[in-house]
This record gives sequence, C-alpha cells and structure tokens, in this order.
Amino acid sequence: MNHSNPSVHFLQSPAWQRFQQALGRRTITKSGPGWSYLAILEPGRANSRLYCPFGPTYRDPAALAAALRSLTELGRQLGVTFLRIGPIAPAANQSLSADGWRPVTYLQLQPEHTSLIDTTLPTEQLVAQMAQPVRNCYRNYHKKGLQVHRSHQPADIDIFLELIHQVAQRTGMRPHADSYFRTQADSLLPDQSASLYYVTLQDQPLAAALFYDTATQRIYAHAAASMAPEYRKLNASTALLASAIVDAQQAGQQSVDLYGIAADDAPANHPWAGFTKFKRSFGGQDVDSGQSWDLPLRPLAYWSYRAYQALRR
Repeated sequence: MNHSNPSVHFLQSPAWQRFQQALGRRTITKSGPGWSYLAILEPGRANSRLYCPFGPTYRDPAALAAALRSLTELGRQLGVTFLRIGPIAPAANQSLSADGWRPVTYLQLQPEHTSLIDTTLPTEQLVAQMAQPVRNCYRNYHKKGLQVHRSHQPADIDIFLELIHQVAQRTGMRPHADSYFRTQADSLLPDQSASLYYVTLQDQPLAAALFYDTATQRIYAHAAASMAPEYRKLNASTALLASAIVDAQQAGQQSVDLYGIAADDAPANHPWAGFTKFKRSFGGQDVDSGQSWDLPLRPLAYWSYRAYQALRR
C-alpha cells in the first residue's frame, strides 16, 4: 500500500457496502486521521466475526494502529468471536503479530498474490506486452465470428450463471449461490460499479466475466466459460479479458487487477497453476498483496472454530 496516499480497495468502497447491505448484512464504516474502514458483521450459529476485507485503509503505521484500535473496540461492543482483516501489506506483519493478530493459514480467503497490469501505458504498448498467443487472439478474434459484449443490465447475469453452472458440473467447484450473483448484479451493474463482459458466437455465449470498477482500477472478479470441447480452440476467455483490459485503459483506469495467482515459487501441481499461467500471459507484474489476519476476542471459541475449519479441509 502507498502510505503517502492510501488507496481504497473496491471491497472497502461504498459500492461494496451497498452490495453487502443488499445481502442483509450489517455494515459499519469508521474513519480518523489517515485511516478508514468498512467492516461487515457476519453472524454464525456458534461464532460471529467482524470482517474488514482488503482493509483497513491507512496512510502510515500510526494510522493503522489507530484503525485497529477502533476496530477492536467495535468488535468488543458487538460481542464477536474474532476480527478479520486483510490482505494487508507485508510491512505490517511484525506489528500485527506482536499485538496478538494471527495469520489466516487454515483456509483460503482473499488471494495473497495477484497480477497487476499497468493500464496507463499506450494501447500499442499494453497489447505488445501480452504473450504472442494473447496478442494474436485479441487482434483476430472477430475473424472467428466472436463478438465481445459489455453490459450493465442486471438481467444479463443469467449469461454468466449458465456458464458457471457448466464449470461447476464439469469440475466439481462450488460457486456462490445464484442469489449472491443476482444481488451483486442488481447492486453494482446499474451504476457501473461493475461490468459484465461476455463473448458470443452466433448468439451462443462462450465466456463471461464480472469485473469490479472504480475510477482508477478494474478487478477481474468472477469468470466462466463454456466447457464444450468444440469451442475451446476459439479462446473466447482470452478475447474477453484482453478486450476488458484495453477498455480499462481507454476509460482512464490506471490498472487492472487479475485478482489471484499462485505464488512465484508454487509447485507445478498447485491447484491455481492453470489460471495463473493464463493470467500471467497478459503481461502484468506479480504483486504480493499480503496475508489476512484474525484477532481472537473470545479465544476459546475462536480456537475451537479454527480447529474445526482445519479439520474440514
């Protein structure tokens, strides 16, 4: 994080707060000199947590300390089992550990590593840094009959849902419930806080992706593609993402966050190896986002919860 000019992540934005409220969750925002946060109260049957995704936002270590004091006081007032923050810059690790925070190692939360594309570059340079197969696809996808569409109509989320169901059926992955995506579309698409891209061949959807948008950044949030073998060689997902990156540059956004890759030293059989290779082919830079951290406020209940989560995995 740039301490001299703190940047608010999309998951700390009013748009994300609006979406969380539409899900029926209680949200709290607080701020002080050089810091701010959006916290989401997530109740559970036995344990509850106060979650600050990609936050707090802070200017310097003193501001971070003040934000965490505020968050801890709020968590105690609400009676939650624990607090969760982050990912947060690795520079904060030592002070967090000293203050009783514990790194979240027992389950996968927000990605700790990402690929970030600088979209302040001229279009020609932006495309030139992509891998050759990506460049070729971007320049020629229309010759294959593919069309890339951008939508802000909530009803078009059905295109994405149809494709994500195919992926789930083929791979066994468990996506969010349809109601989650529909609420997200209703909350974020109309005011362009999110954009839905999809690719068609003769009106047949082949790929779709949901991006979160701020004035300065686009985030590649959720994606799905047809699992039909006859469509794979068309590389619809490549055409979609390359188009969304160039669109971000032309809209004046400064970066595109591809939101989650395996670490540089991850083994070849890492579960994220395939899409990590795909994302890195677009020419971005690997960035260490840092870890997520928990602060137990009811230690016995927290450590029981954590042991249960580890056993589940």
